[in-house]
Amino acid sequence: MVTLTREQLEDRLAALHRASLELVQDISLESLLYRIAVLACEQAQAQFAAVGVLDENGGLERFIPVGMSDAEVAMMEHPPRGLGLIGELMRSSETIRVDDMAADPRSAGFPAHHPPMTSFLGVPIRQSSRSLGQIYLTNKIGAPAFTQNDQQVIETLASYAAIAISNARLYRQLIRRDRVLTRRNENLALLNKLASTLATSGDVDEVLNRSLKQVLDYLGLEAGEIYLRQGSSKLLKRTAHRSRSGSTLWAQAQFLEGEGMVGTVAKTGQSNLVNLGESDETPDLLPAARQENYRQVACFPLTGRQGAQGVFCVAAGAGQPLGDLEMQFLAAISSWVGTAIENVQLNLQQRRLAVLEERERFGMDLHDGVIQSIYAVGLTLEHARLLLNENPDHARQRIDQAISDLNSTIRDIRAYILDLRPRQLHDENLMEGIKRLVNEFRVNSLVDVNLSGPTTGFPGLQEEQAITLFHICQEALANIAKHARAKHVEVSLWMTADRALLEVSDDGRGFDETKVKVNIGHGLSNMQTRTRNVGGDVDISSAAGEGTTVLAWVPLSKEG
Repeated sequence: MVTLTREQLEDRLAALHRASLELVQDISLESLLYRIAVLACEQAQAQFAAVGVLDENGGLERFIPVGMSDAEVAMMEHPPRGLGLIGELMRSSETIRVDDMAADPRSAGFPAHHPPMTSFLGVPIRQSSRSLGQIYLTNKIGAPAFTQNDQQVIETLASYAAIAISNARLYRQLIRRDRVLTRRNENLALLNKLASTLATSGDVDEVLNRSLKQVLDYLGLEAGEIYLRQGSSKLLKRTAHRSRSGSTLWAQAQFLEGEGMVGTVAKTGQSNLVNLGESDETPDLLPAARQENYRQVACFPLTGRQGAQGVFCVAAGAGQPLGDLEMQFLAAISSWVGTAIENVQLNLQQRRLAVLEERERFGMDLHDGVIQSIYAVGLTLEHARLLLNENPDHARQRIDQAISDLNSTIRDIRAYILDLRPRQLHDENLMEGIKRLVNEFRVNSLVDVNLSGPTTGFPGLQEEQAITLFHICQEALANIAKHARAKHVEVSLWMTADRALLEVSDDGRGFDETKVKVNIGHGLSNMQTRTRNVGGDVDISSAAGEGTTVLAWVPLSKEG
């Protein structure tokens, strides 16, 4: 056995140091392991060498051999499994040096077509107390066995290798993290783009189709479909579809909640991923879809505040599998789309409600404005008929007044058609407008009316509130003329620090409040609606044979 001198060993270690400095600069783990094996062969003068790297669980992750051709490696039945001396070294923190492997009791032999090997030198690659891998050397060239000097050199190489492998793994982790961060940034960019689409579109079909197109193009997916819940039912109907081949994904165009993969996702609110070709292959796919290059099918609930609005389905090919990051991304998009659909539907409901409220307001304005004016004309004509025989001149005056009132009503109808708001105050203030109503009522009904109120007006009273009190007074006087058979009416207006109030009371026959409240008429209902719409309220009190009192108030503006 050849023993190196101290100078020779120092020269050899110095050369190893220079060579090993290049190892720590290699950031490719595969290339690094190969260079370590080659360097070990050269330094120990071995016929064969290999470097094994362990995974996180201590198993053999990679095994890079040197000294055998690719053909020789391919002829062996299987790669090393971590048995025999290799397995012993994987579990040991000490170097193993053997003169004859076959004679060692720890040896497990070799698989078929394995080249013959005798001497063995195995050195663990460790970093602190953690084992990273091993360096294996066999068949010392020019000598029957490896020497203590060889062991010392390879152990030094193993120390350099530990640093180099750690650096390469750290770099690989950084690259992976960088890719993940890059991908997440790209995902966020698409989410931002989708958010713009979802926020600006008020059409459900546009939201679905644009979202589907952007997601499939971005992720390179083969197909996608969206099933949308029909109203408040449990029926899910295919609303959007897109695929490279044009073929639909699922055999059915609609599913009931809980039926098939689509219905189950809608019912549970949990996403589902199926790897096609495995034992859990879904039977719901269209037969033609099974012939496509689909490898995975995933379904995600379109979740809104009120539960699943539908299901978002995608199919991935072999070239773009759905990993955890893609699944999280698709789940986020599905949630956004579900919320957007819900918002669009709520907006449509609000528009419908606004139309209904506007119709109700139109009816209220027609009743309180135009119809009451026409009714007043009718009273005037009825009075004129009674005067025809007794006082023809006065009757003609009443008819002329009716014609004038009809012309005024026609103007109001025209104004109502133009801006859908009757103009009953005619550029008057509230006190002047109610005084006109009282005078018309007195002349048309021949009922004694007393009006009291501030002569200086109502500071702080907004136009909307003034019109409300005007219409309530008009409605109250009309009801008295039609139903009360009163002889005397009191109309009073006053204000407090924060309110303007109107009271209209009569001494007529009154009514039973309990019966009226069961089936309240338009006039009384309109009074309540009008005052509450402007922040006020109205109280109506009456009793059979004791007359009726209407008390209404509206708030004054704080800036007034």
